[in-house]
Amino acid sequence: MPSKRRSGIRIMGRLSVLVLPLLPVMLLAALSGVAGHLLAAFLTVIAAAGGLEILALPVPSFLPSTLFGIAVLLMLSALLRAFLHYVEQYCNHYIAFRLLALLRQKVFSALRRLAPAKLEGRERGELISLITSDIELLEVFYAHTLSPILIAAVSSVLMILFLGSFHPLLALLAFFAYLTLGVLLPMRSSARGRESGVLYQESFGAMNGFLLDSFRGMQETIQYGRTGERLSELRERSGRLAELKRRLKLLDGDANAEAGACISFFSFGMLFLGIWLSLRGQLSLSAVLLSATAMMSSFGPTSALLRLSGTLNQTLACGERVLSLLEEEPETEEIEGQEETVFSGAAFCGVSFSYGGEEVLRDLSLRIRERSILGIHGPSGSGKSTLLRLLLRFWDADRGEVQISGKDIRRINTADLRRMESLLTQESVLFQDTIAENIALGKIGAGKEEIREAARKASVHDFIEALPKGYDTRLSELGENLSGGERQRIGLARAFLHGVPLLLLDEPTANLDVLNEGAILKSLKEERENRTVVLVSHRASTLGIADEIHEL
Repeated sequence: MPSKRRSGIRIMGRLSVLVLPLLPVMLLAALSGVAGHLLAAFLTVIAAAGGLEILALPVPSFLPSTLFGIAVLLMLSALLRAFLHYVEQYCNHYIAFRLLALLRQKVFSALRRLAPAKLEGRERGELISLITSDIELLEVFYAHTLSPILIAAVSSVLMILFLGSFHPLLALLAFFAYLTLGVLLPMRSSARGRESGVLYQESFGAMNGFLLDSFRGMQETIQYGRTGERLSELRERSGRLAELKRRLKLLDGDANAEAGACISFFSFGMLFLGIWLSLRGQLSLSAVLLSATAMMSSFGPTSALLRLSGTLNQTLACGERVLSLLEEEPETEEIEGQEETVFSGAAFCGVSFSYGGEEVLRDLSLRIRERSILGIHGPSGSGKSTLLRLLLRFWDADRGEVQISGKDIRRINTADLRRMESLLTQESVLFQDTIAENIALGKIGAGKEEIREAARKASVHDFIEALPKGYDTRLSELGENLSGGERQRIGLARAFLHGVPLLLLDEPTANLDVLNEGAILKSLKEERENRTVVLVSHRASTLGIADEIHEL
C-alpha cells in the first residue's frame, strides 16, 4: 500500500467520486436538508413574530400580520420540517447503503486481483477489519458527512443573505460566525485528532489479527503453558486501544466545549450588535429581536460539521485504508483478448526469480511433457513451490520465459490458465459447508457420482462414507474437525474433480500414511493417461512414480 498518507480533503474527494452515479438522490437529500434546517431556524423567528404581534410591534411583511395566521404558519412549518427531515435521512441512507454494497464489491474484486502475491504476509485480522469495520464506518461519511457539508454551506449563505436584508454588519458577523463554527473549528479538531484516529484504526486491525491468532493457536498456547503471556499481551493491547479511544473522546469533548462557547459568543454578539445599531437609528426593535432569534437558531447545520469531525478522523483513516487497497497494483495483470490456448506441454526457459531481492531460482530450464509425471525434488527454500506458482502466473519471472503450449505465459488469457491448471498446496482450505460442497468447489454443477469418483481417486471415499451423515457432513471452520491427512485428501479430491490437463501438486502426501499414499499414487499413475502432473515432494517413495525427476 502507498506509504504516504493523503490529506483528508483528498480522501474525501476520492470517496465523493463514488457518489456521482447517485448524484440526483444526493442533490434531493441536500435540498431537503437545506429547506428543513431553514424551516427549523425560522420556526423560532415565526414564534418571535407572534411575540411582536402580542406586544403590538411591527411584524415584517413576509410574515402574517395576525396571531391566527402566525399560528397556522408555525404549525405548517413544523409539519413540513418533519417531512423534509425524513426525506433527507431516507436519501442519505439510501445512498450510503448502495455505495457500501458497491465498495464491498470493489474491495473483494481488488482482493481477488491482488491474491495471492500481494496478500502473502498480510495480517488476516487486518484484512478482516478492512472488509468489515472499515467499510461499515464509511457509512458515516456517505450518510452523515457529504450531505451535511452541502446543507451547512447553502444554509449559511441563505441565512447570511437574510440577516443582510436587515443590515450589512449583521451579515458580516454571521459570515464570521459560520466560518468559525463550520470551517475553522472542524479543521482544528480534525488536525488534532487525525493521527490518533489513524493509529486507532491500525491498532484495531492489529487487535483483530492478534485475537484471530489467539483463537487458532489456543491449543498450543495451553499445551506449552503460555496462557499468562498471551493474556498479558491481550490486556496490554486492549489498554492501548482504550487509551486511544479515551484520547479521541477527550478531543471530542474539547471540540464540543469550544463550539458551545462560540455559539454563545456569536449569538450574544448578534444581539448586542443589533441593539447598538438600533440605538444609532439604523435598525428597528423588531429587526433586532428577529435577527438575534434567527442567529441563535441557525447554528444547527454548522455545529453538525464540528460534531462529526471526531468520527470523521476515524472515517478518513478507514477511507485511506480502503482506497489504498483499491488503488494497489497487482503483482501480475490479468490477460484477456488473446487467442484461446489448449494445453500441450510447458517449459521453463532460462527462468530466474527473486523474493524481495533474494534469488530463489536462477537460470532454470526444464520441459514438462504432455501426459507425463514430472517430479521436483530439492531442499527447503530451493524454489519448488515457487516453480508451481510461476506456472500459474501468480508471479512473473524476473528473467527468462515460462511457457505453456509454446507460448509465453504472459500472452495467455488468465481464464485459459485457470481452466488448464489446478494447484494443490500442502494446506487445503476447507469451508464451513458439507464435504460434498467442499469437493464440488473443483467443478461447477458436479453430480454426486462425479464427486464420489473424485473422492475414490483421493482415497477418502471410505472415510466419508463411514461418517454418520456421509458426504452431507458439515465441516467446522477451516475443516478443524478433520485431521491434516483427511483435509489433504479432500483437497486432492477437489483437484481431481477439476479435471484440468495440468495438475500441480505440492507435497500431496506429506500428511498421509503409507497405505493412503500408495492408493493416491496409484490414482496419479492412472491419471497420467489424461493429464500432466508436476509433483513436488521430499519423499523418494512419492517421486517413484515420476517419469522424470528434476533436482533443484
